[in-house]
Amino acid sequence: MNNLHSLELFCLKGSVLFRSLRSVLPSGDLVDGRTELERYTDALVERHLGQIDQSIRSDAQRMGEFYRMFYALENDIRDLIAITMEEVHGANWWGNKVPEVVRQNVKKNKESEDSEGLPPRSNRRIDYTTFGELGEIIKANWDDFRGMFSNCSIARFERVIRRLNLARGPIAHSGYVPPEESVRLKMAIRDWYAMLE
Repeated sequence: MNNLHSLELFCLKGSVLFRSLRSVLPSGDLVDGRTELERYTDALVERHLGQIDQSIRSDAQRMGEFYRMFYALENDIRDLIAITMEEVHGANWWGNKVPEVVRQNVKKNKESEDSEGLPPRSNRRIDYTTFGELGEIIKANWDDFRGMFSNCSIARFERVIRRLNLARGPIAHSGYVPPEESVRLKMAIRDWYAMLE
C-alpha cells in the first residue's frame, strides 16, 4: 500500500467516524423553524384538510414516518458524499468527479426552479440530485468510497441502492407503503448502514 493510498484511506475512515460521532452526540431539542406567516397559513389549510376523508388523513399520518426516515437517510448520504469528495478531491470535486449526466440534470433542476422564482433549496449542488444520482456519484468514484464500505462489493452496493430507490418511489410520490413493504424498506436502510460498519 503506497503512502497516498494510506492517506486517502485514513481520511475516508475519519469521515465515517465523524459521521458516527455526530449521530450519537446530543443535538439539542428539535426546533419548530416555522415563521409566523407559516403558522398563520397552517390554520387556513387545516380547515380545508379537515374535509378530506379520515382514511386518507390516517394514511398520511402513517406515511410521515417513512418520509422522515428517507429524508434523514438521503440527506445523510448527501453529506457523506460531499464531505468525502471534498476531503479527497478538494473544493472543485463537483466539476471534476461527478458524472456529466448528473451535473447536467442538477443544472436543469436548478434552472427550472429559478425560472419559477422559487427560493433556492440549497447552496450545494448535491442537494439538487435525485436519490439514484447519489448512487451514480458513489459508483463513479468507487475507489474513493471503497474503504468505507467494508467487505462490500460494488454489486452489493448497487443492490442496496436499487432497493432503496425503489422503496423511495411511493414515499416521494404520495403513495402508500403496505406493512410488508415497510419491513423491506427498514431492512434496506439497515443494509445501507451495515455496509458502512
